[in-house]
Amino acid sequence: QVQLVESGGGLVQAGGSLRLSCAASGGFASNAVMGWFRQAPGKERAIVARIWSGGSTHYAESAKGRFTISRDNAKKTVSLQMNSLKPEDTAVYYCAAQLPGTAEFKYWGQGTQVTVSS
Repeated sequence: QVQLVESGGGLVQAGGSLRLSCAASGGFASNAVMGWFRQAPGKERAIVARIWSGGSTHYAESAKGRFTISRDNAKKTVSLQMNSLKPEDTAVYYCAAQLPGTAEFKYWGQGTQVTVSS
């Protein structure tokens, strides 16, 4: 079993920055694919970024050039640095883990609220 706990959300003005962190515990696998998702009110949850164990990354178009995902396998943490935030980035952000050999993100954190004011 993998437990994920997010932190770092909050209220920020447009153009500002936030850094989200996700701490993993339990049966965390250092070779798991880790991802950040977000869900805005009235919208479906969507991928923001993901990072493979070797450091390769993938970003949603909305995040490219502004967000950076990183991981520290020794510390079992995954971070999302968000710069140049926009009001449309307002959402609940979730950390998730996809274990090796599986096709979906099975483990999820409880989410952290990010609100960007205009």
